Amino acid sequence: MNIFEAVLLGAVEGFTEFLPVSSTGHLTILEKLLGYELDDPDITAFTVIIQSGAVLATILFLRRDIARIVPAWCRGLFSASARANPDYRFGWAVILGSLPIVIVALLFKDTIETSLRSLWVVAGALIVWSGAMAFADHAATQTRHENDVTWKDSLIIGTVQCLALIPGVSRSGATMSAGLLLDLDRVTVTKLSFFLSIPALLGASLLQGVEEAGNIAEGVGWTNTLLATAVSFVVAYFSVSWLLRFIAQHSYSIFIFYRVALGLLLIVLLATGTIEAQ
Repeated sequence: MNIFEAVLLGAVEGFTEFLPVSSTGHLTILEKLLGYELDDPDITAFTVIIQSGAVLATILFLRRDIARIVPAWCRGLFSASARANPDYRFGWAVILGSLPIVIVALLFKDTIETSLRSLWVVAGALIVWSGAMAFADHAATQTRHENDVTWKDSLIIGTVQCLALIPGVSRSGATMSAGLLLDLDRVTVTKLSFFLSIPALLGASLLQGVEEAGNIAEGVGWTNTLLATAVSFVVAYFSVSWLLRFIAQHSYSIFIFYRVALGLLLIVLLATGTIEAQ
């Protein structure tokens, strides 16, 4: 991997991580076009680790919310009266909503890193999940808001988030669709999706960094990995800001059309032998 490729992959990760278009799907496609073997341990680890840049950007963007929610959650652990604070409940919602994907990711780690890294899987997931997103977007009433989020809502959304382990589904697309079907408004489900990404993606990045440190050093290289992570951080910060403003006034239609078009194009390229699936 050269510096240009590292910057390109980092930029794609940062831009797509929080859009409902599947950042892993995009990275998988781009990595294949650049000539990498998708199931190589160093490429798999690189793909996961550079997501931490986008997560750090989210933490920076949500710093005021985090500075409000974390103390409220801590106070609620020791004070019954403090538990009436919506921020205390929201803190628990994020924690409980993050558990399902951690459990599923650990149980099916080998399958996720090998079989699911096929571009046929990416193409199918892009198209099939677009139908789920379209249904959720159409059925949403958006009558509930941030203070209405319960731990049950978050647990349901967190469980659906597990589908994002399939490249092409999209973690944000899965969580946002589930939230809309629970009648939460678009801004609320988008922010909740941001929060749920923090423990899930940071945990995965740290695990891959520790387990695959040697493979990364001998393969793509730590310099390129850290460079791509830094680029991901910068691009993701502006992407998050733009997405919240866009979602406040628009539906997910543009993302749905894009996903279907990309999925169909990928099927054509695979069917004609232009690119290989893995």
